[in-house]
Amino acid sequence: MEDFAGKVAIVTGAGSGLGRATAMALARHGAALVLVGRTEASLAEAVAAIEEAGGHAAALACDVRDEDAFTRMRDVALDRFGRIDIIMNNAAAISIGYPEDIPLEEWRQVIDVNLMAIVRSNHVFLPLLLAQGSGQLINVASADGLYGFGFDRLPYAVSKAAVVQLTEGLALYLKPRGIGVTCFCPGPVATNIGDHMTAFGRPLDVHGAGETIAMVDAEQAANDILAAVRAGVFLAVTNPQILDNSRERIADMDRFIDRQIAHPHVLFTAEVAQSFLTWR
Repeated sequence: MEDFAGKVAIVTGAGSGLGRATAMALARHGAALVLVGRTEASLAEAVAAIEEAGGHAAALACDVRDEDAFTRMRDVALDRFGRIDIIMNNAAAISIGYPEDIPLEEWRQVIDVNLMAIVRSNHVFLPLLLAQGSGQLINVASADGLYGFGFDRLPYAVSKAAVVQLTEGLALYLKPRGIGVTCFCPGPVATNIGDHMTAFGRPLDVHGAGETIAMVDAEQAANDILAAVRAGVFLAVTNPQILDNSRERIADMDRFIDRQIAHPHVLFTAEVAQSFLTWR
């Protein structure tokens, strides 16, 4: 998809962070937006910002775990703008803790938001995109889904690895049918995701994707997504070292695991993590 002008995009997790930044970037390039999130006030602010800049947007406050959430998104988009071209599945849940400290119910919740919400999205939107023979699917995974660099958030990492595999399978099916597919696997992005993390057990160091992988702001990450979509790229990242690490892992997984154990990259120490998280 080389041109976003006149397209209609639905973005989940659009109230803040990467979702909002990508929605704003799409609007600047002429797309109309349906912004989806859980907080009405933040969505209203984002809609106002888009409209003040001359764009067009609608908001829908809902939880992507709800069975009817994606049907409601579809209906809002069609009622307001008459078509749907771009689906960005961005909503995410993240839990921090030692593996033995994260309860089973939290695993279910994270997988429901990060993975099953995309499955529900597919059931609603794929028939529409296939019928029109065009469109763009953007699934936000993570470098966490490409290779292991910590045991501190396994539900998140496992769900994001599943998103990568799900999106790859969708690319095999959808690209020959005229629908673009992009899987975005960023390293650390400077957002307010810490406000939404759930922490369990004892405070622990939070690991990052690698020493040479710098944190980027949400606007830069959004630009990376749009550039990948324009170029028809499947796997998009925020830093080329993410791909280098993935290649090393594939080449010799035992060596890669031993290296990660010997040289962990700490993004936040336990003391820092304790300062901005509430531990249950």
